[in-house]
Amino acid sequence: MFEHFFKLSENHTTVRTEVTAGLTTFVAMAYIIFLNPAVLSMTGMPSQGVFMATILTIITGTLITGLFANLPYAIGPSIGMQAMFTYTIVFGLGFSWQQALGMVFLVGLVDVIITLTKLRSAIVKAIPISLKHAIAAGIGMFIAYIGLKNAGFINFIVGGDSILSINNKPFHSGQGTKAIETMVAGGGTTPSLANFNTAPVILALIGLIIIVILVVKQVRGAYLITVLLTTLIGIPMGVTNIHVDIHNSFVTTFHDFGTVFGAALGKDGLWSMFTTPKQILVVILTVFSMGLSGLFDAIGTFIGTGLTTGIFSKQDQKEFEEGKGFKSKMDRGLVADTFATMFAGIYGTSNTTTFIESASGINAGGRTGLTSLVIAIGFMFSIVAAPLVGVIPSAATAPILIIVGISMMNEFKAIDWNDLEIAIPAFFTSAFMALSYSISYGIAAGFIFFIIVKLAKKKASEITPVLWVVALLFLLNFISLAF
Repeated sequence: MFEHFFKLSENHTTVRTEVTAGLTTFVAMAYIIFLNPAVLSMTGMPSQGVFMATILTIITGTLITGLFANLPYAIGPSIGMQAMFTYTIVFGLGFSWQQALGMVFLVGLVDVIITLTKLRSAIVKAIPISLKHAIAAGIGMFIAYIGLKNAGFINFIVGGDSILSINNKPFHSGQGTKAIETMVAGGGTTPSLANFNTAPVILALIGLIIIVILVVKQVRGAYLITVLLTTLIGIPMGVTNIHVDIHNSFVTTFHDFGTVFGAALGKDGLWSMFTTPKQILVVILTVFSMGLSGLFDAIGTFIGTGLTTGIFSKQDQKEFEEGKGFKSKMDRGLVADTFATMFAGIYGTSNTTTFIESASGINAGGRTGLTSLVIAIGFMFSIVAAPLVGVIPSAATAPILIIVGISMMNEFKAIDWNDLEIAIPAFFTSAFMALSYSISYGIAAGFIFFIIVKLAKKKASEITPVLWVVALLFLLNFISLAF
C-alpha cells in the first residue's frame, strides 16, 4: 500500500527509512508545541487552547503535505510569524488577538489565491534577491532579540530606573513604550544588560549554555532536550511550577481550545478590523507583509533542502517559477503550506511555515509523504503532553528563540556589504525589523530605500511595478500614522 501510494521505489527509499526520518523530524521540532503557547499567550490567549490549536495545525498541514504533495516536510506555526503576531500586530499595532487570528486567516486565503495564479511568480520575481536575504536575516535578528529579552538578559532603563515589567506583565516594545511614556513625561527607554542575580535569569542562562553545547555537537532533538532539561533544573531553583492537576489540565485544554477555535471568523475577529480607511490600510499592509515573509520562508526551505537531495529537480523549480497552478512538487508543497495557514487562523494560532527542522528527517533519508504521515502521527500522540504547558517556564523556551534567530542570520552572507547600493536597503530591512519590533516596518524600510538608491543611481528601470505599489502603500501608512 505504502509503496504504491507514496512511490517509494521511484524515490529510492523504503518504509523503514521513511519511518525513521519521520520520527527524527518529530523529535527535532516537538519543542514548538511548548514554545508557541508561551509566546502567543502573552497576548491574552489561553495557553492550553493554543497548545491544542498548534498540534491540530501541524497535523492538518503536514498531512496535506504528505498526502497531496508527497513531500517529506512538516508544517507548523512559524517562529517568525508567532513573534510578529504577538509583538507587532497585538503589542505594536494594538489589534486584539482575535483580530490577529483574522489576519492569519486572510493571509492563508490570499496566499492560496496567489499560489494558484501567476501573481505568485510575479511577486517572487519582483523582490530583489538581496532584499529576500535581508528579510530572512532580519526576522532572525528580531527573533534573537525577543529571545534575549524573554530570557531576562536585557533590561530597559527609563530615567536611570530599570523597567522589567509594567502592570505586573513583562515589558514589551510598542505597547510597553506607550505605557512608559504615560508614566515618564518625555522619557525614552534604553536597553541594558541585566544583572544575573535572579533565579529565572540564571535558569535561562543555564538553558542557553545547554542548547549551545547540544547544537554545536549536532545532537538530534537539541531544542526539545533543552526545554526538558531546563524545566527539570528549574524545579529545585523554584522557577518551574510543578503544582499541576493533570486531570484539570486536560479539561482546561479542551475548554480553552473552544475559546480560540473559530475566533478568527467571529464578530471580534475578521469582521471587526475594517472600521476606518486607516485601519483597512494597516490590515492590508500587515497581511501583505505576513504573506510575503511566509512565502519566502517556505520557498527558502524547499530550495535549501530539496534541490541538493533530489526531492526537487531543476525542472521542478523552473516549472514553479514559470508555470501556474500546482503541477510541480514545489507548487503542491506551497499549496499545502498556504492551506495550513488558513486552518491555523481557524484553529487559533499564528501563520504556518514549512519547518526547517524537516531537514533532519531528510538527512535521515526521508524522501516522500510517508515521512510526513509519521510526523503527523507523532503529534497526534503528543496531545498527552498538555499538562506540561503549564509547567515549562519561559526561561526554558527563550534560549530556543535566541538560537533559531542566530541560525537565520546566515542569510547575511549572501548580501554584498561592500556595495552600498545593495547594503543600504538590506541594512534598513533587517535593522528595522529588530529595532522597531516589526517585520512589516522592516520590509517597508527596505523597499523605500531600495527605490531611493535606484533613483539616485538613475536605475529606475530596475524598480518593478510591485515594488512601486507596495512602497507607496507603506508611505501612505506612515503618513496616516504621523497625523
